[in-house]
Amino acid sequence: MRKYCITASLDVVRRATDLGAELIQIRAKELSGRVLFQLVEQAVAIAGRKIIVNTRADIAIGCGAGGVHLPTNSPSPRAIVPPGFLIGASCHNVAELLWAETEKFDFAVYGPVFESPGKGPAIGLRALREAVSRASIPIYALGGITDANAPLCIEAGVYGIAGIRLFSASE
Repeated sequence: MRKYCITASLDVVRRATDLGAELIQIRAKELSGRVLFQLVEQAVAIAGRKIIVNTRADIAIGCGAGGVHLPTNSPSPRAIVPPGFLIGASCHNVAELLWAETEKFDFAVYGPVFESPGKGPAIGLRALREAVSRASIPIYALGGITDANAPLCIEAGVYGIAGIRLFSASE
């Protein structure tokens, strides 16, 4: 099962690496550019090009990270990134997935599939299945994903699962 971790913690970066996460997104919106750069440098030292940086392609490139994760409708940085650099998008409906596909993004994180604090209403497995059937971009299911319900997402056809709490030490 492909796993995508979202964190601002180096401890979680280590844990996600140990748990076989394919990608690890550094999401630390409250940090200054300088502090975020330092965090990403340290994360890259731990996990290499598995590191994806939230919204900051400049920092991702400068630190040698593997890619960037952007909000829907962000302009694609494809023209300025190095070869092999991944570009992902947060998507919440089929139209957004199709947009990411058209913009040649490499993957999408889609949800929330299940109830998740502060993420709005869950879309459910039926909507997830429909999204997967309509889009060809690799999709990571996000939102309330647990070890117990992750197989349901995989059965729905997603490329992998994404999470924050899924990789916390308390899981």
